[in-house]
Amino acid sequence: MENNKAGMRDESVSELVKQLSEQTTILVRKEVELAKAELAEKGKKAGLGAGMFGGAGFFGFFAFGGLTATFILALTTAVSPWLAALIVTVVYGAIAGVLALQGKKKVQEATPPVPERAVDSTKEDVAWVKTRTKSARQ
Repeated sequence: MENNKAGMRDESVSELVKQLSEQTTILVRKEVELAKAELAEKGKKAGLGAGMFGGAGFFGFFAFGGLTATFILALTTAVSPWLAALIVTVVYGAIAGVLALQGKKKVQEATPPVPERAVDSTKEDVAWVKTRTKSARQ
């Protein structure tokens, strides 16, 4: 009778393990499906947001053109129209030049894109391990 109880217990455990395996597989599949649905929804929202940023840039471009015309018209009260347009153009060119130089400087600071501190730290770790290995062998 003891063998029978042990056999039933083994069958029960094996059945439980089988059920656990099946349920885990189902759970993982459902989680993957949920993740796909969630990512699809977020992707739609991100696409809509990107489109809105594009629209904002489009209308911002025209707003900047209107502001430029306003600057030129304001200057025509003091100088001739062609000179007003030239002054605004030179100011914009100077601003663009300064921004380009600052951007170039920032890009040079960021290159090469290597995590230098992490590389140095790793080199130190390797040297430490080599030293420890040598001392352990002696």
